[in-house]
Amino acid sequence: MDALPLHIDIVSDVVCPWCIVGYKQLQLGLSELEGEFRTEVRWRPFELNPQMPTEGQEIGEHLAQKYGGDEQYLDQLSERLSGLGERLGFKLSFSRGMRIYNTFRAHQLLHWAQSENCQTALKLALFEAYFGRGENISDVSVLASVANSVGLDASVAEELLATGRYQDDVRKAQQESIEKDVHAVPTFFFNSGYSVPGAQEAGTFARVLKRILQKERAEES
Repeated sequence: MDALPLHIDIVSDVVCPWCIVGYKQLQLGLSELEGEFRTEVRWRPFELNPQMPTEGQEIGEHLAQKYGGDEQYLDQLSERLSGLGERLGFKLSFSRGMRIYNTFRAHQLLHWAQSENCQTALKLALFEAYFGRGENISDVSVLASVANSVGLDASVAEELLATGRYQDDVRKAQQESIEKDVHAVPTFFFNSGYSVPGAQEAGTFARVLKRILQKERAEES
């Protein structure tokens, strides 16, 4: 039997550690059903901090203002995320001294990368640049360099960011997610009709995927 087409929309932000954790868990869940699906992933934009200035904000200060977390909370979160990243094969730093950055430019770049069939590669490279190397992913030169690292044209990246070519497209996509009641990330949509909120365990994704497989196979027969 042919593999079932599986369209996956992932609403996420580049500075959200749970978004990369959720993606890695999804990959593990999919591996339990190897050969059953023919997947297509599309990353949808979401800004956790749309009012964040381009220079960003120190992470401890940011968490204290937004969530009331103190240094102990940050240390505990850092330890938890570091452990999760190690288990999932991804360097995940979320500790003192980091800065939270505005991600609107990164989302514009990702919108372009989709048309170049390079969106997932760029998304993962942006996660690595931020969580692995602590780079300023609101900086045009940094974004152009990351784009170049996955085979995209750095000069085109710089031009489209300078002109804001995809600003309206990104805002439209953000509004579409809001209309779907997405107010936290990550949120996963499968074949448009099934949704999973949050960075679930691999087993949870596998159970959802099995239900999708059973339901859609039954509809085919």
